[in-house]
Amino acid sequence: MADTVEKVPTVVESSSSSVEAPVIADKTEPTTTEKKKWGDVEDDDEEEAVSELNSLTIKEEEKSDSVLEEPEDSNIKAVVSGDTPYTSASRFEDLNLSPELMKGLYVEMKFEKPSKIQAISLPMIMTPPHKHLIAQAHNGSGKTTCFVLGMLSRVDPKLAEPQALCICPTRELANQNMDVLQRMGKFTGITAELAVPESTRGGPSAPRRGPVTAHVVIGTPGTLKRWMSFKRLGLNHLKILVFDEADHMLATDGFRDDSLKIMKDIGRVNPNFQVLLFSATFNETVKDFVARTVKDPNQLFVKREDLALDSVKQFKVLCPKEENKIEVIKDQIMELGDIGQTIIFVRTRVSAGKVHKALAEMGYDVTSVHGNMSEVDRDKIVKEFKDCLTQVLIATDVIARGFDQQRVNLVVNYNLPTKYETGEPDYEVYLHRVGRAGRFGRKGAVFNLLLDDGGDKEVMDKIEKYFGANVKEIKSWNSEEEYKSALKEAGLLDE
Repeated sequence: MADTVEKVPTVVESSSSSVEAPVIADKTEPTTTEKKKWGDVEDDDEEEAVSELNSLTIKEEEKSDSVLEEPEDSNIKAVVSGDTPYTSASRFEDLNLSPELMKGLYVEMKFEKPSKIQAISLPMIMTPPHKHLIAQAHNGSGKTTCFVLGMLSRVDPKLAEPQALCICPTRELANQNMDVLQRMGKFTGITAELAVPESTRGGPSAPRRGPVTAHVVIGTPGTLKRWMSFKRLGLNHLKILVFDEADHMLATDGFRDDSLKIMKDIGRVNPNFQVLLFSATFNETVKDFVARTVKDPNQLFVKREDLALDSVKQFKVLCPKEENKIEVIKDQIMELGDIGQTIIFVRTRVSAGKVHKALAEMGYDVTSVHGNMSEVDRDKIVKEFKDCLTQVLIATDVIARGFDQQRVNLVVNYNLPTKYETGEPDYEVYLHRVGRAGRFGRKGAVFNLLLDDGGDKEVMDKIEKYFGANVKEIKSWNSEEEYKSALKEAGLLDE
């Protein structure tokens, strides 16, 4: 690789006013025929299935001259396309950002230096000719900062037109990304608008709002597609399109049709826009689709066996009966450790209710969230948890992807994630659940509660084999000493 570096130009010309981000959304989300989902259909049904996990593989032997190793001996590798020289950014100063963005990074976000994924991906995002990027990296490694900073760096605040678009699979993730963008861009004068379903207010007869003038738009695919069809969202000046949780956004059982239509609509009026695809996982179906759709991208990837987070200790517990799972949570795990916040993943709303009742009776501040709740209630519950007003969040997989709360150091899989149609392990969802604990290298633990009837054990065995992991077993489900030892190992209990 070349020793010289093409410096990243400063593109943002910013004022010192704070970000304005009016929360504006359509009244109804287009209805589509959906596959059966775990947890969000009937009380006895379970939550969403995602395609099999496989890491984004790259033929390194064909690209050997272009491989850039991640700094600090990381497992992330980059394969660059074309002759554009890149170098890792060891400091944010290496990126030639505007003073206003630098102030946002250091003063508002309180960052000290780029993370490993940021050090490699940001030069690729921000260096002309602004090639497409497929980026796969660990949960909690700082991917959100990569694409948010990439969007902010490309915007011209003097032009009151949409210039950056971020598409997310859930309203929770869209809200979270909006919060990061508002904070990071606080001093730039860059405006943003949220495009998520708002079915609980207004109705079809509500007056339509005028054209979007915000610089950045973040939202869910159905709402964004509708805004485009109503000519609310102009595409002529769009420079950068981001897919967060890209594997799900482009999967056949995800939002592929909507995502593809949005890309085509943008391409008709503005063929030179940059596409960024970010996720912790990419399966074979998505890889094939990306190869046909996104031409000649730069790529970052992690080998499948390297995806598990070393900072998170994983354990499994064999329970004789279903009610023993609740006893483990309330009498062992929650009572022993130095627990910050906890997420308990369940398969059904019935299970969520049982766990909620048991922990609430013990005095814990508990809330539950699932896909059948109203948008207002979901937003309220997630905000309370993020504001640390509640200690325990019980959830179906509606928040398994991308949910970032740094005080979470304990995840409990009350039910293992399996696919609705086949009952096979959902490896991808398991990885995303594990990634909710130990964010950004912090300590964390994951307890997998299994029924001792063969089925759960088989699913857990397949998960361990798939990731090449050895999940430590708690030999006796009601042994206080074994739980103490596990929590000490995870750094959640003093020696």
